[in-house]
Amino acid sequence: MTSPTNIHPVFDQILTRQDKEKLLRQHSKVVWFSGLSGAGKTTLAKELEVILHNKGYLTQILDGDNIRTGINNNLGFSDDDRKENIRRIAEVSKLLVFSGVIALNSFISPTKEIRDLAIGIIGKENFIEVFVDAPLEVCEQRDVKGLYKKARDGKIKNFTGIDAPFERPETPDIIINTAELSIAESLDRLLALVLPKITYSL
Repeated sequence: MTSPTNIHPVFDQILTRQDKEKLLRQHSKVVWFSGLSGAGKTTLAKELEVILHNKGYLTQILDGDNIRTGINNNLGFSDDDRKENIRRIAEVSKLLVFSGVIALNSFISPTKEIRDLAIGIIGKENFIEVFVDAPLEVCEQRDVKGLYKKARDGKIKNFTGIDAPFERPETPDIIINTAELSIAESLDRLLALVLPKITYSL
């Protein structure tokens, strides 16, 4: 597909990412949490945001449920819609990165193809991949939203882990096993990874 002839990008005429990072005194990244529903992705993202905020970092959480009530409220859970969901999120994340903001993204991201799509848009150098690993049975025991029960009862179709696949990330930057680690222990490991990457340096 060719681009419309009336599109004229002005990327070369606007302030740069480096200008924004200098203003905010931070290096922008996308911290992408993937894993099953109930694994603890959003919990860790929210807790990490509070810690980073208290340390003076500007962040923005992008969460699956929130995004699907807004920019992606016209998408379902077919394979094509899942890809489009992630494509839009990745494009928004790319804008945040070039604004100097640290994005904390909490999305199931069930397949390698979908995760590679996000990395390709955002850029591997900007992407910190966090696999929040918890066994399906643990996620079902938590089931804080009641989604697994609905999926088991046939009320939700194409639910990841039940009748739709989840492909474990092969080479994430970090694996956080929330069935074995406390929230505090998980956050300690996350901070050890993330802080050196976002600490401002010229």
